[in-house]
Amino acid sequence: MNSWKEFIALESSKDYYQKLKQIVDSDYEKETIYPPKEYIFNAFKYCPLDKVKVIILGQDPYHGQGQAHGLSFSVNKGIGLPPSLRNIYGELQTDINFSNPGHGDLTEWAKQGVLLLNDVLTVKAGQAASHQKLGWEQFTENVISFLSNEKDGLVFMLWGNHAFKKGKNIDRLKHLVLTSGHPSPMSANQGKWFGNKHFSQANNYLIQHGKTPINWQLSF
Repeated sequence: MNSWKEFIALESSKDYYQKLKQIVDSDYEKETIYPPKEYIFNAFKYCPLDKVKVIILGQDPYHGQGQAHGLSFSVNKGIGLPPSLRNIYGELQTDINFSNPGHGDLTEWAKQGVLLLNDVLTVKAGQAASHQKLGWEQFTENVISFLSNEKDGLVFMLWGNHAFKKGKNIDRLKHLVLTSGHPSPMSANQGKWFGNKHFSQANNYLIQHGKTPINWQLSF
């Protein structure tokens, strides 16, 4: 399989996905769902299958107005930084001398090969976790299994218990799996996030495997 388009077409022919699509489509018609429908698959659009080097696993899309645009942890320009992203930037500053660009749009990472994948790809406005257990989890589980089986030398960043469980079947002999607490304030303030040095570790691993490292610094 050479493209996400093929992968998504295959998944969308399966029963679980047909049921998921029915519910999600109906919700989009009746109420406000994030991200906007045309952004649901942005993680795949901006990070083509043949470019994937790093996978950063999130949980749910942001459920506030104008925030979510289909990339985990990322928000549209002009929107204030959510607390988790602020802590990600804090770790980047100490790890690789990153400067806060004044926005939270991580599209530049995606275009370099960072798959910013949420476990669940849609959410009802103002209702966290409202589209969990509809079938998205199976879809993203299949994405992770596919990458683990078909690719070599990828870096998976798993932050927090939810991500640990999600990544339990990744082949650790073929890939680097980095784990730490979640960057959310509760976990970060307990000392489980800062100092994990995941960004420099990822780049060192990519270089060792003959790949171009990620330029984590975002444009201002």
